[in-house]
Amino acid sequence: MDSLFPRASHRIVLVVSLLLIFSLLGCSKEAPPPAPPLPVKTTDVVQRDVPIYKEWVGQTIGALDIELRARVAGWLQGVHFTEGSEVKKGALLYTIDQSELKQAVAEAKGNLAQARTLMIRAKSDVNRYRPLAQAGAVSQRDLESAEAEYGARKGEVDAAQASLNVAEINLGYASVYAPINGLIGISLARVGDFVGRPPNPVILNTISSIDTIHVRFSISEAEYLDLASRLMPKGMRTAEERKERFQMILADGSVYSERGTVLFLQRQVDASTGTLQIEAAFANPKRLIRPGQFARVRAIYEDLKGVTVVPGKAVFEIQGQFAVYVTGDGNKIEFRRVKTGPMVGQLRVIEEGLRAGEKVVVEGVQRLRPDMVVAPSFIPLDSLLTAGQIGGGR
Repeated sequence: MDSLFPRASHRIVLVVSLLLIFSLLGCSKEAPPPAPPLPVKTTDVVQRDVPIYKEWVGQTIGALDIELRARVAGWLQGVHFTEGSEVKKGALLYTIDQSELKQAVAEAKGNLAQARTLMIRAKSDVNRYRPLAQAGAVSQRDLESAEAEYGARKGEVDAAQASLNVAEINLGYASVYAPINGLIGISLARVGDFVGRPPNPVILNTISSIDTIHVRFSISEAEYLDLASRLMPKGMRTAEERKERFQMILADGSVYSERGTVLFLQRQVDASTGTLQIEAAFANPKRLIRPGQFARVRAIYEDLKGVTVVPGKAVFEIQGQFAVYVTGDGNKIEFRRVKTGPMVGQLRVIEEGLRAGEKVVVEGVQRLRPDMVVAPSFIPLDSLLTAGQIGGGR
């Protein structure tokens, strides 16, 4: 029995030795190096003049949008243009079956010839009765009756001539010509269709003059009063001065290159909507804009001078207030609450909380915490705007 205890003690000594060796090896390892500073992108807080816009939703129309109508009923015989193409004034566009119309012209000519024959006979009677009445061979009453007959026959000739004119006009309507130079759309009727009488197509097509494109939009009564005071101050009422303030934004968000002029304002405010309709004109030399497009019209109604601005992406909202991260001494992050103004393009106006020359973080904001040390890389503000690397509107 006593011989077992030395073996147990040897085992205990061995286990303790191994534990001591492992602990010494663990203590000999060095502590891991600290994490590198978080890389972020920063830009300057700047002061500059910025325009403030107001925008309204509108729809484009041609400078002239003329509906082509079938003014006589008949079977459509020909379509003489390429749909969606430019057509010249006076070009033949449609022809309608002329058979019945030609028959109407022939009938009108026959009626006119008959009326003229009867008028000539009545005039001959008057010429014969007049000397006889003077000689007392016929009564004055017979002469007056002959003269009345001649007047009636003359009226019949005039009526027959008018009927012939109408028949010839209707025959002319069987050929539809382009009334203006413009862009023609897709035909609403095809060869073989009966046109000119509902429910079949009465409006065959539409031609639009798009050298100049118009945009119709509506503004509220309050906006109208505001714009009237801002855009047309005393001494600033010329069309050229107003022209520089109106722009068109297309459906893809791009700003149209041509500036616009307001052509007219509706006579009255729509009582049901409380809005006033406005129509503005924009040059369209490249035929880029087509009638029916969605568009927004905007106008500069105020110029802010020397205001503080930062990229819109640098500003974030927390607990109902706006804030930014500013890099300070030693590249340490500072949390800064700010009072914001309107968005102007990709920039946010800052009314309070920042000074020109400070640097704000524009990328990596979500991973930042106050007092963190970062590795900033500076990008000039205009470079960010040009590259489209920041958002926040137009």
